[in-house]
Amino acid sequence: MHDDRSLVEARLKRVLDERIRPAVYPESVPLDVAVWNAPGEPVPVAEGLAGATEPIAVGDRWGAPWGTCWFRVSGTVPEAWAGRTVEALLDLGFDENMPGFQCEGLVHRPDGTPVKGLNPRNQWVRVGAPATGGEEVLLHVEAASNPVILDYHPFLPTQLGDKETAGGEPQYTLARMDLALFDENVWNLVQDLEVLGELMQELPVDGARRWDILRAVGRSLDAVDLQDVNGTAAAAREQLAAVLATPAQPSAHRISAVGHAHIDSAWLWPLRETVRKVARTTSNMTALLEDEPDFVFAMSQAQQFAWIKEHRPEVYAKVKQAVADGRFVPSGGMWVESDTNMPGSEAMARQFVHGKRFFLDEFGIENDEAWLPDTFGFAAGLPQIIKAAGSKWLLTQKISWSQTNKFPHHTFQWEGIDGTRIFTHFPPVDTYNCSMKGSEIAHAAKNFKDKGVAQHSLAPTGWGDGGGGTTREMIAKAARMRSLEGSATVTWETPTDFFTKAEAEYPNAPVWVGELYLELHRATLTSQAKTKQGNRRSEHLLREAELWAATAAVRTGSAYPYEQLDRIWKTVLLHQFHDILPGSSIAWVHREAERTYAAVAEELNGIVDTAQRALAGDSAAGRTLLFNSAPHARGGVPAGASAAVTAADGGTLAPREGGGFVLDNGLLRVEIDARGLVVSAYDIGAGRETVAPGQAANLLQIHPDFPNMWDAWDVDAFYRNTVTDLTDLDELTPVEDGGAVSVRIVRGFGDSRVTQLLTLAPGVKRLDIDTEVDWHETEKFLKAAFPLDIHAERYASETQFGHFYRATHTNTSWEAAKFEACNHRFVHLEEPGWGVALVNDSTYGHDVTRTVRDGDAGTTTTVRVSLLRAPRFPDPETDQGVHRFRHALAPGAAIGDAVREGFRINLPERRVTGDREVAPLVAVDNDAVVVSAVKLADDASGDLVVRLYESTGGRARVRLAAGFEAGRVVATDLLERPLADAVVPELADGGVRLSLRPFELITLRFARA
Repeated sequence: MHDDRSLVEARLKRVLDERIRPAVYPESVPLDVAVWNAPGEPVPVAEGLAGATEPIAVGDRWGAPWGTCWFRVSGTVPEAWAGRTVEALLDLGFDENMPGFQCEGLVHRPDGTPVKGLNPRNQWVRVGAPATGGEEVLLHVEAASNPVILDYHPFLPTQLGDKETAGGEPQYTLARMDLALFDENVWNLVQDLEVLGELMQELPVDGARRWDILRAVGRSLDAVDLQDVNGTAAAAREQLAAVLATPAQPSAHRISAVGHAHIDSAWLWPLRETVRKVARTTSNMTALLEDEPDFVFAMSQAQQFAWIKEHRPEVYAKVKQAVADGRFVPSGGMWVESDTNMPGSEAMARQFVHGKRFFLDEFGIENDEAWLPDTFGFAAGLPQIIKAAGSKWLLTQKISWSQTNKFPHHTFQWEGIDGTRIFTHFPPVDTYNCSMKGSEIAHAAKNFKDKGVAQHSLAPTGWGDGGGGTTREMIAKAARMRSLEGSATVTWETPTDFFTKAEAEYPNAPVWVGELYLELHRATLTSQAKTKQGNRRSEHLLREAELWAATAAVRTGSAYPYEQLDRIWKTVLLHQFHDILPGSSIAWVHREAERTYAAVAEELNGIVDTAQRALAGDSAAGRTLLFNSAPHARGGVPAGASAAVTAADGGTLAPREGGGFVLDNGLLRVEIDARGLVVSAYDIGAGRETVAPGQAANLLQIHPDFPNMWDAWDVDAFYRNTVTDLTDLDELTPVEDGGAVSVRIVRGFGDSRVTQLLTLAPGVKRLDIDTEVDWHETEKFLKAAFPLDIHAERYASETQFGHFYRATHTNTSWEAAKFEACNHRFVHLEEPGWGVALVNDSTYGHDVTRTVRDGDAGTTTTVRVSLLRAPRFPDPETDQGVHRFRHALAPGAAIGDAVREGFRINLPERRVTGDREVAPLVAVDNDAVVVSAVKLADDASGDLVVRLYESTGGRARVRLAAGFEAGRVVATDLLERPLADAVVPELADGGVRLSLRPFELITLRFARA
């Protein structure tokens, strides 16, 4: 037989495009349209419905950037259409090739009831099924003219990302506003032909099934009268019935489809627009659930549910009912789909606390899965947090984006730093916007790496962001693939259904130990420095506020600000969303975040100040007390306490031969040369030099930074090929202040200027580095280099509730790919018996490299901290302006010292005048054990909650002393619920004794007597 495949396939495409799809709506009549342009920000529905409209016609331009237009759409169903299915087709000017990221609409009835969303692949509104002839139709559309930021030529700088710079030019052209007859038979023919045509393309040419489908498609097309598609569609479908009815092979891959609409809580739109995106999408999905009995939809991010509850209660009522019916599934159990690299220990824990508690309170649902399809890699401390929150599964898709190495599993056990394992799945469909195309389903089956031992995978199905979620077409295609020869089987299931089956069939899944590093989007650890600083400062202020408010409540009976802290935590957690904290959102988002963080800081400082004044007593006493919020004693003040202390002896500052200065405090001698660079940091007690021979530390370096794509997200390895050392000096000045000795250094470069203060304080083996950069560069990357005379094959980076080791070498492609990585408060390198820590107050990105010197064959290990970038997309003014950073170099530091110094730089002492010192509420007798939170229980019972963890990676025995009258103590999960299987010693002599595994996290709840 001659090979006519190409002929039939080309025929199928043309007939579908030009004859069959247009025949889905065989007749239409235009609707009358009028519009009211809402001034300023979005208005309530009642105001939008009442707006004074003026006529607008198809073909007219509408919608200034970030504006809202209320369209009034009216018409009459023709008498001849009585008894048939009629739909309104409302095309606001959509580009169907971009299912999200453009204009959107929400349709309302005249009484304000929401009907459904309008999106590029979802432009219909059912008017009658059957319709009544002569029926008057009146609909109102709240249309958002969100500008297209990520266009066909992506990553071009644009001023559209901020309302202040976007201008007022109309963005869209009204395309179609019609009433139309809907021919369900033709629509079904389209679905039949699309499913079979797409499947056919994926089957082997030498297999009989492909030819069976090809012949059936040919017969079907023969049965279509191109001048009467509607009259012959049924006959055409009959020719396809047999091939559609042939069941799948028993060995076929099994896909659990989960209705999905990945909605970024902010990205190329501001937070306020996400509120409306969620309302549109959930209106779509609740309507679809009513029409499709097999369909299941899952939505993560408790914040998004909370937004609908607050802003659109009528939409929320439908959501709650669908949740109660088990068809609309709250998933993930987190406040938002956050970044997981940069949030601190407590913040990562509170993502689950607030997310899971919302779902429990609102729906009575306990989530077992963490749902993070789009997050940019996963920190090694996360498994323990997931387990401590009462969950046991993780889903993500993003690791498939890695540029260098393909991850070896799709289903596996992920082991974190403490040994906790979480059953994890990466959907092999490689998208969280699956549309049920045959190519996607075939890719999932072919791509699945666990064949032979597992058979199940999950497919998050639906258009995300501005796409409106799952469509009726996706559901129709899934129904045809429920059991179809040549295809994977597709069944709508909840995440719980999928994970239960997947875990049961794969009890011995392989294990991946350590972080799930995304080999992409590495620059998100640095972009938008002020957003990152706001997050870090907020995290530590929240620690202080809880600690001192709890102490004041217990010691003085002061009111504990439960509601205020709850609200602030949710605000901070929201801004950890994976496009806000990583710095990959438009200018509007980050300018707003800066204002929000300032307000958060003001509130939290107020809570701290109120509590500390209540604790300190009479401020007229004139006695200065130091309040220590860190988890370690310092300067004579115990952790979580206050005391009056005296200053230590100061250091010396002397000129250096050849220029520069020598700082010496008896513990550390630092030489700063005439260029203002640190050429020596000598540990006097150990007799050990820190800086590599012939090198200089605190060396600022600048690179060109123009990645191949994803400007705010990416830094590509070739950036290192060109580097400029910033050694030109404008000023080098000695400074002495209260016993501390410092050197002030000023440099100009490009259009920017940097001022640094290098300080050696009394009684500490640590060089403090305060940096101020007035940054006005474009597409540049600023780093600070510390070449260390240390031989280490690995180094430690702090992560949640511990630290994680990475290689300093590049033996394999996996190690080479980690050329930019994340740390929290410290990076630590060590030879046996001697180490160095580099700590920070707000930076995350860094790189570590090693070389062998020609002269002495010694090893130089260079740590470079990433300070600033200047990408132009999506925010063309990224990081322009003044920034301040604090770092410290701690020679001779063991890992415990690194932990201590990291807390110190992030939690400076506070000075309050008063007449009484404050003893700590809780105290531990082992510095390896860190108390990460002291707070009153969230249920307002007055119980005290203490969270602690082993911080050095070893085993620890510790006595936790309660500095208050405690009645009993229980171990709890993160939600402060007692753990049935936990063994906690009884209170004895006002404390408990504990034994902790490496990095083990424990939460204790004390009832107060």
